[in-house]
Amino acid sequence: MAGERDLAKLLRDLHPLLNPGRYVYCTLPTKVPAGLRPVATVAEPEGVTVVVAQEEADALGLRYEYVAAWITLRIHSALEAVGLTAAVATRLAEEGISCNVVAGFHHDHLFVAADDADLAVRALEDLSAHAAGTAPTG
Repeated sequence: MAGERDLAKLLRDLHPLLNPGRYVYCTLPTKVPAGLRPVATVAEPEGVTVVVAQEEADALGLRYEYVAAWITLRIHSALEAVGLTAAVATRLAEEGISCNVVAGFHHDHLFVAADDADLAVRALEDLSAHAAGTAPTG
């Protein structure tokens, strides 16, 4: 099934899901060690960045500085869709929330500071409601 490209539909149907747990960004000098189960991996010249559950990083003694909540946008967005990341990042920025976006084949995943998780979900729900023309009145 092809992903959605229409920005208005993408925004209307965001359906943000706050995944349970806390997640951290760790950097490793080489490849991902056997047994480590990252939810995202990025290879850079300086090393490999992994996003992993905080308790897994703690159990393995991995260093990290940033503790995040993981929000999945449940709309199946096309990788070539234009404007979704900008709209989401702009709405979160209006609330003073930083956002790290990872695109999967089916969904976009947002990592926000763990303490901002509930506010971020409300802001995204508000963005979606406004796009659908059903903005809350209270």
